[in-house]
Amino acid sequence: MFDFRIVTTWFDELLRVTCGLSNFWTVLIECVAVGLAILLAYALLAIVLIFMERKVCAYFQCRIGPVRVGWWGTLQVFADVLKMLIKEIFAVDKADKLLYYLAPFLVIIASVGTFSFLPWNKGAHILDFNVGIFLVTAISSIGVIGVFIAGWGSNNKYSVLSAMRGAVQMISYELSLGICLISAVILTGTMQISGIVEAQTGPLQWLIVQGHVPATLAFLVFCVAGNAEANRGPFDLAEAESELTAGYHTEYSGMGFGFYYLAEYLNLFVVAGIATTVFLGGWAPLNIGLDGFDAIMNYIPGLVWFLGKTFAVVFLLMWIKWTFPRLRIDQILKLEWKYLMPLSLVILVLMTVLLYLFFSLAMIILCLSSPL
Repeated sequence: MFDFRIVTTWFDELLRVTCGLSNFWTVLIECVAVGLAILLAYALLAIVLIFMERKVCAYFQCRIGPVRVGWWGTLQVFADVLKMLIKEIFAVDKADKLLYYLAPFLVIIASVGTFSFLPWNKGAHILDFNVGIFLVTAISSIGVIGVFIAGWGSNNKYSVLSAMRGAVQMISYELSLGICLISAVILTGTMQISGIVEAQTGPLQWLIVQGHVPATLAFLVFCVAGNAEANRGPFDLAEAESELTAGYHTEYSGMGFGFYYLAEYLNLFVVAGIATTVFLGGWAPLNIGLDGFDAIMNYIPGLVWFLGKTFAVVFLLMWIKWTFPRLRIDQILKLEWKYLMPLSLVILVLMTVLLYLFFSLAMIILCLSSPL
């Protein structure tokens, strides 16, 4: 498995040794390069996800999807981005200007912040702290504030109602998300995202395999709760077109609306990426204990493994969106508080008990096998 630290170490030595730059300029250039890489990856993935959604939706509805702009409709997204860039950005009369202009930036900051924690390859972690899981959940919560103040600052009754729905829904489902992540932390013994992936390297070490039934249930609950957290269908009641026009971003145009549009798709990718990282091994290849098979799997780059698993989960979430009808607000909250939340707590208890029994059994076997 290729270690991306070879590239980062080479770039650091190039700046420090070859170019003779001081520590300040070296760190500054590296930070700028990493920031540009994050924004470039963010933009490219947004384009891919928007195009993928349109094609997946079309096939589920027995349509073709965009085909006129570019080969197979590949330039349709670029045309839409250009149209969005040239649209006028205006403020609504009697709106709270500060909140109105601040809200899209809060949403995009939360999206980019959580996006930066994804482990793309071995050694390719942009942000990797020893409390990484805690920071991911904390930064993602900023998006709730962006949604709420967008509705409040727009001076629009539809936007306020939508923002209240969205905030209640996102805050509620964060609990199930957090408990599922805690279950994974209990099994791996670390909150550091790179450590969680490292714990899943080796034959049959992915968390949904080594965690058995509790980990599989935690993965399923995480996908459902993540779908609701990203305001994706069938949990997109905050953007119910038949009731609320366009939801909390009704009064936004141009790139103000574009930020919400980007954040929705990248939040979908982040949810799928976190699910892949925590439960499906992240960049870790599929190893089953057979030397020949494992050697072939290890030749595949970690980036390919990570993107392949993540887009598989993205497709699953899109499948859910275009299959089930939109839920009512009471059904959404009932699903969380009456079913997912208790199930998440049961999963947490089961994971703790199974881990305790495993270590107890291991200690007994160790004591029996050791000489007196």
